[in-house]
Amino acid sequence: MSDATVGELGIGLPGETPPGTVARVAALAEELGFASFWLNDTPRGDSLAGLHTAAGATRRIRLASGVIPIDRRSGAEIADDVRRLELPDERLVIGIGSGGLSRPLAAVAKEAAELQSTVRARVVIGALGPRMRLLGATESDGVLLNWLTPPIAADTAREIRDAAAAAGRDGRTILYLRTAIDPDAQVALEQQTALYDRIPAYASNFAALGISAIDATISPRDDFSSRLGEYRRSVDEVVLRVVTADASEASYLDFVKRAAEMARPVA
Repeated sequence: MSDATVGELGIGLPGETPPGTVARVAALAEELGFASFWLNDTPRGDSLAGLHTAAGATRRIRLASGVIPIDRRSGAEIADDVRRLELPDERLVIGIGSGGLSRPLAAVAKEAAELQSTVRARVVIGALGPRMRLLGATESDGVLLNWLTPPIAADTAREIRDAAAAAGRDGRTILYLRTAIDPDAQVALEQQTALYDRIPAYASNFAALGISAIDATISPRDDFSSRLGEYRRSVDEVVLRVVTADASEASYLDFVKRAAEMARPVA
């Protein structure tokens, strides 16, 4: 990506978001020109079931899951769910990750290959460290990144694109970016980042990068447009993972409207 290129922009919500809210937020994101709508996959929130709801409320926007841990659901099971839910695979992106596996690389490679052979959706790999990023670059349709500052994101994206080009892949880079706009959401953002600072795998990665989780977010204290612009010039797609004070439908809808006004998303 050249310095003049601006990456696409998506909206991301928690997987446990109620179906009615999913439908209304996805529809608004599509109306306002966002390129993608994402749902986390959590033990309390099935991302694919949520995307089924979003599909019924939209026509064009990409629908994406980020990420489904393969220690909880295999590639074959994911493919079965895609077919059962009749998800529109021409605009579906499936993110998979290693979850809690102790030897994740071979397992993720196997499940990514299984998915790519059975569904037409794009399959991307959630990656924290360099070996998983290389796997995503060379054996999937893209790499889903998380918790990176703009300069680190830019360097990481170049690394991924170079590896992907050597393997004849596109090397698409997508960054999940926790974002709070309203000053009332600052506490919620700090609580989320403090949680990740305490998770051993993430803490080790932050230490290696010389950052903490809060450094890899957009907070109400930032100049939103300027900071988002830095991120969008670094990767192919930025997903604004919505952080609000009360996680209500009204606050989610307000976030999408305000982000659209300040970011001028590229569809």
